[in-house]
Amino acid sequence: MAQTVGIKEVARLAGVSVGTVSNVLNRPEKVSESTRVRVRAVIDETGFVRSETARQLRVGTSRILAILVLDMANPFFVAVAKGAERAARETGLGVMLCNSAGSAAEEAEYLSLFAEQRVRGVLLTPADQTGHNVRQFARRRIPYVHVDRAVPAAEGCSVSVDDVAGGTLAVRHLLAAGHRSVTYISGPMTLAQCRDRRTGALAALREAGLPEQALRHVESARLDVASGIDAGARLLGLAERPTAVFCANDLLALGVLQAMYGAGVDVPGDVSIVGYDDIEFASAAVVPLTSVRRPADRMGRTAAQMLMDETGPDADVHTHRSVVLQPELVVRSSTRRLDA
Repeated sequence: MAQTVGIKEVARLAGVSVGTVSNVLNRPEKVSESTRVRVRAVIDETGFVRSETARQLRVGTSRILAILVLDMANPFFVAVAKGAERAARETGLGVMLCNSAGSAAEEAEYLSLFAEQRVRGVLLTPADQTGHNVRQFARRRIPYVHVDRAVPAAEGCSVSVDDVAGGTLAVRHLLAAGHRSVTYISGPMTLAQCRDRRTGALAALREAGLPEQALRHVESARLDVASGIDAGARLLGLAERPTAVFCANDLLALGVLQAMYGAGVDVPGDVSIVGYDDIEFASAAVVPLTSVRRPADRMGRTAAQMLMDETGPDADVHTHRSVVLQPELVVRSSTRRLDA
């Protein structure tokens, strides 16, 4: 096995001190161009890779941000992570991306791992709805930002979208198109996002002078395409099918669309469908999907910037903030007016 080259060997081969090699790696502006070129040539020739653990022990801070999301199979969270990664990379930081898969137990394991690795900070979409995992992690004194979850500023920084407003946008659009038989298909109602979108949907009904009972609710076990297909099959089995469906995310909506298409039900001729998130696949579906857009990239960037502010040179004057972004409705071909 080839022996790993250390910083002392790089310094010897380049004819400089260990401190000069360290400056080339961390503070290149302090080193002359000719010396930087010579040291970089030795690094390239020997394949030297600096030890992040050693650097962290020396300076006391990590260059790694951790991101823990609910579901990496959901393109929405991929977009959030990409936004955060770009913001981090612009300041020379790296990103560790992990997936709790909606499991509070897995979330706890990852948070423990982040603490062991002494990451610089964590962007977290909580799976544990009780808040126990976050409270335990807070004891480690590692900064974190809630993503896709609004919390009071007293509890930390957060970046979210007004999902009540989003639910209202979706159902208001369907009601304006003449629909009075609307079904809301959600994921687990233990998730605040699913509850808030239903609250917004009910607000649209009240605004139109309709009773809350006018909104039928189908709860799914997960927020994925397979659950959407299952929910669609349940709707197909009803004696009186709804004329419109509002889904808590686009994956559910795409599953419902697939179920309808497979059964020969015309979308939007027989059933209008509205999704949520406006992931890339929404516009590319066989029937382009009307969806409530959430600014995923902006959420990720904002959350990463908050975390970097809290862990940067001005950390002493940092104050926690709760940023709530606004959604927008994107109308495509999956919805129509009943009289059209």
